[in-house]
Amino acid sequence: MSQELLAIIEQLEREKGIKKEILVEAVESALLSAARKALGIKFDEELKVELEAVTGKIRVFRNKEEVTSLDFGRIAASAARQVIIQKIREAEKDVVFNEFQSKAGEIVSGTVYRFEKGNIIIDLLGRAEGVLSKYEQSPKEEFKQGQRIRSYILEVKKEIKGPQIVLSRAHVNFVKKLFEMEVPEIYEGIVEIKSITRQPGERTKIAVLSKNEKVDPVGACVGMRGNRVRNIVNELQGERIDIVYFSDDIKEYIKAALSPAQVSEIKLDKEKLKAEVIVAQDQLSLAIGKQGQNVRLAAKLIGWGLDIRTKETASSVAPKLEEKALEKEVVIEEVKEIEGAALENLPGAGEKIITSLKEAGFNSMKSLAEAKVEDLIKLKGIAKKKAEKLIEEAKKLCLGV
Repeated sequence: MSQELLAIIEQLEREKGIKKEILVEAVESALLSAARKALGIKFDEELKVELEAVTGKIRVFRNKEEVTSLDFGRIAASAARQVIIQKIREAEKDVVFNEFQSKAGEIVSGTVYRFEKGNIIIDLLGRAEGVLSKYEQSPKEEFKQGQRIRSYILEVKKEIKGPQIVLSRAHVNFVKKLFEMEVPEIYEGIVEIKSITRQPGERTKIAVLSKNEKVDPVGACVGMRGNRVRNIVNELQGERIDIVYFSDDIKEYIKAALSPAQVSEIKLDKEKLKAEVIVAQDQLSLAIGKQGQNVRLAAKLIGWGLDIRTKETASSVAPKLEEKALEKEVVIEEVKEIEGAALENLPGAGEKIITSLKEAGFNSMKSLAEAKVEDLIKLKGIAKKKAEKLIEEAKKLCLGV
């Protein structure tokens, strides 16, 4: 039995990457349990089991004296086998957890294994399974079973069944990491990503700065004939990417952030971090973008509020009807974005509460804002006061107060 155990340990060390010392310790613990039952050890007696890692010999010590009369091979085979297997499984889970925890914040490759209620289960090269929830998927992307896929490791949780690896393709850092992988100048620190913002599946804006005067940061990111950025766009299945120059001159930075629109004039309110941006009439729709997308992402990129106007509306007390319509469209779209926001953005809601809410069908800020207290208190971990607070916070976000 001892030689058989040693062979199993050495095989597991090679195939599973579990350290031999960990396996030996697990086996000793299991054998100790079996020996305690076989010998009828009392509570105040000392018992110790040693498995020699070189020879595989098993030695049992009772009150520091070696037990030689015990047929331990038979006992270990009949009583300890299942315990040993369980210990080895636990050790293997720890190895996988530690491996992927060290990769949190990185991109990992895998294969689409199956689909579960909108979530995608990904086989991570046979080492573990990752979960790409429907909330962490880019809206316009589609995948098929068996397809190769890259994802950003958002979090690694230690669960009873094994490590749970939470993946994302919607997170802004997914795009950031793709640039680090595709652009050597970024990886080497020559080009720095100063700011990045994203509307998954639609558009990303990224501001870059070069620490070397001889290196053009935008050119480095675009690559020869656009190859580098094209590779990233293909990975994101057609998501648009705007790469702009970062500048300490806020006016120049705003102009770059609003590209491809041409800006005529900028008026700054540095105390409130707001800017009134004047554009020509034919540039207005381009500056605002589809459903306010361009100006919203530009504002997030630079961290300033942006008010887009034409020369006519800037000098006129009463803006034209079409200008008001465009501004209203932007506001409506921003409200829709908040209402459809994931519950992870809700203040005071922990992971367990968010899970309970989603399982009950509350998948957006709007659905929670419209919920009733009596519906929430039926959920696990949510008392009346907590339910009232959650609904109140959701309403505040949706109403913008």
